[in-house]
Amino acid sequence: MSDAPSILIYTTAVCPYCVAAKNFLKSKGRAWTEIRVDTDPAEREKMIASTRRTSVPQIFVGETHVGGYDDMIALHRAGGLEPLLAGAA
Repeated sequence: MSDAPSILIYTTAVCPYCVAAKNFLKSKGRAWTEIRVDTDPAEREKMIASTRRTSVPQIFVGETHVGGYDDMIALHRAGGLEPLLAGAA
């Protein structure tokens, strides 16, 4: 998976959807970089600027903003997540 895009997740400490997103990605055998926006206000502002959302998690696969947990699962169900994770999109 060396050509697979990196995954970035903006999270907070107390966020069941963040945990669910990480568990789902773990089930896919994928690792990610996690940025805690509850402990870093500058990163929170960066997240809001790039996503126009204030909720967490916010998930990026490579340069693609997938959205939150529900968005990621909807993309998975539509068959769009696996190609994105593989770097085909």
